[in-house]
Amino acid sequence: MTLTVGLTHFLLLGALLFVCGAVCMASKRNAIGILMGVELVLNAATINFVAFARYNPIFQVEGQIFALFVIVLAAAEAAIALAIVLNFYNNHLSVDVDTAEELKG
Repeated sequence: MTLTVGLTHFLLLGALLFVCGAVCMASKRNAIGILMGVELVLNAATINFVAFARYNPIFQVEGQIFALFVIVLAAAEAAIALAIVLNFYNNHLSVDVDTAEELKG
């Protein structure tokens, strides 16, 4: 008995990661938790791009290039978000996003 992993399995994994990321972004009050949810959503998109690149010969190179762009985007987002969180912590002594009342405009 051999176990074959197909496109459906990767899409289900991507959907599961996306739902976990969306729930994390919606339920966390901490800025770090929200950023972790964003990273999960980006990883779900990367899994889908790589899976489509593997199982669709027309999309083979483009899927890998899109995955590299998502990785670069995630790294830039993490660096900028970390700088914002550190600045927010220096000003408010907390990373609770509900304490940012004066940022509402």
